[in-house]
Amino acid sequence: MANSAIKRILSGVLVMGLVLGNVVPIEPAYAQREAADKIVVAHRGASGYLPEHTLPAVAMAYAMGADFMEQDVVMTRDDKLIVWHDLTLDRNTDVRHQFPGRARADGRHYVVDFDLAELRLLRVTEGYRLSDSGVEEQIYPQRFPLWQGSFQVHTFAEQLEMVQGMNRASGQDIGIYPEIKSPAFHHANGKDISTAIISELKRFGYTSKDSNVYLQTFEFDELKRVHDDVLPALGVELKLVQLMGDDEVYQWMLSASGMRELAQYADGVGPEKGMIISPESTRDGLIISSLVSDAHQAGMQVHPYTFRLDPGHIPAYADDFEHMLALFFFEANVDGLFTDFPDRAVDFLREHD
Repeated sequence: MANSAIKRILSGVLVMGLVLGNVVPIEPAYAQREAADKIVVAHRGASGYLPEHTLPAVAMAYAMGADFMEQDVVMTRDDKLIVWHDLTLDRNTDVRHQFPGRARADGRHYVVDFDLAELRLLRVTEGYRLSDSGVEEQIYPQRFPLWQGSFQVHTFAEQLEMVQGMNRASGQDIGIYPEIKSPAFHHANGKDISTAIISELKRFGYTSKDSNVYLQTFEFDELKRVHDDVLPALGVELKLVQLMGDDEVYQWMLSASGMRELAQYADGVGPEKGMIISPESTRDGLIISSLVSDAHQAGMQVHPYTFRLDPGHIPAYADDFEHMLALFFFEANVDGLFTDFPDRAVDFLREHD
């Protein structure tokens, strides 16, 4: 994160020892401190156990008890919505073998350059990168092995059908948490992805803020357009979430006044977790920013990302994965979080209920 952004978000920080009775900012009554009120969002399904954004990963996350299923949504050349994280296909498929010569000048294969029927032909696998010598190197080596099993690209509608079908069969009301992926990129390629996603949500009955759905995006201009134009035009009203990363573009949001302005359009924020508890924290002194308190004061929920237990992903200030969850849920007082390992977060909250 740029230094100016760090200074802004850490203005008014509390440096706290890990002891009972820590002083925290006074928050509104709706600030959720009870474990039963916290939510677990399955990040790309149960992606710590099965390849991300596959229907088996969704089914596994559902069975693990996650409260929401996250869907990153991108659009194909023939205007179909698929659940896929990247704008490109190279990290998780065999596209370079199936469709040689179809890469753009940067060497990558973009979803928007393929029809859905073509994408159905691809094999989906765990994330990997190519070494300089062209060897496939798995990004998370301890996860599901590369190229094992049979996984395919699926549409947004197919996942909604699955979640709603499991809800009906189980009597539950597990929510969905779609992300409008890179709307500016889609606009540049002639695609109004926001209108397409919201139209699909409406078709499946998600039409009000009482619907069990959050709609998120990193791009504030698009969030504002959705709030002011797209939702009214389609006659629906949904809970919106502004995602935030370690980039200068979000600096204006990282203050009490910025949060109040953002709350005119958003119902929640989804920051990278290091924007809440500084990576420079130690076990003897947490550095907790005012982000959660400022968002709560503005009337918004806070759902940070991404909580992983892979080697190298537990910060030095935490003893283990569960200790990290405790610090965010109860010291920083976040309302929910995104994790690749939803079972661990669900079990943690149940144990602390």
